[in-house]
Amino acid sequence: MTVSAELLVSSPSLPFVRFTESLPSNQLECEHGLCLGEDSQVFVVHLDPADGVTEDDIIALDEVVGTTPLGRESGRDVYQLDVKLEDTVSEAFVPGRFAKAQTEPTTIIPEGWYEKKIFRDYESLNTMRNHCDEHGIRVDLLSITQDSPSPDEHSPYGLTARQYEALALAISRGYYDNPRQVTAGDLAEEMGISQPSMSNLLRRGERQLLTSTIGTQPQ
Repeated sequence: MTVSAELLVSSPSLPFVRFTESLPSNQLECEHGLCLGEDSQVFVVHLDPADGVTEDDIIALDEVVGTTPLGRESGRDVYQLDVKLEDTVSEAFVPGRFAKAQTEPTTIIPEGWYEKKIFRDYESLNTMRNHCDEHGIRVDLLSITQDSPSPDEHSPYGLTARQYEALALAISRGYYDNPRQVTAGDLAEEMGISQPSMSNLLRRGERQLLTSTIGTQPQ
């Protein structure tokens, strides 16, 4: 089971966020290795030539300590940059801490970093969001989808894939904690459904689990 999420990562400490405010297009694309390895401070950025950015403009940025032009690809100017990260960013994105992978290049806009990532499960996603929050980096969840678990994962309990997804999300987000960490409305928003539909999924899933594990009560 994996979880795919679209995220907006926001903090004034993130590299290039302020820079995009000065670009006519208000955005740039990049690949980076944050969380993945020791070369996490190497960024490859793709710039629209219409923005008129020169190598001198890039090296003048506070966060850039080295630049290597790589030429042009798909109509964009490409640079490999050595970037000095602020301490809060380095601590938030510790290499190897999170089980996730990036599926597309990061799009950097004035509001932050727009990213698409794959996580092992909901718990991994929430751990990443909470850890970033502890370091002053906000991670807004824009959309989320889950690969349907294989039949062997939930068929012993008779759950549908959607019931399994709803219950797994509820557990990972603290819905069954005391006190509850989220509401059914919060869960519904993450799954892209209405609150009544979410509540119905949870009730049916809970009933199915109880019936499968305890059995029907005697008359």
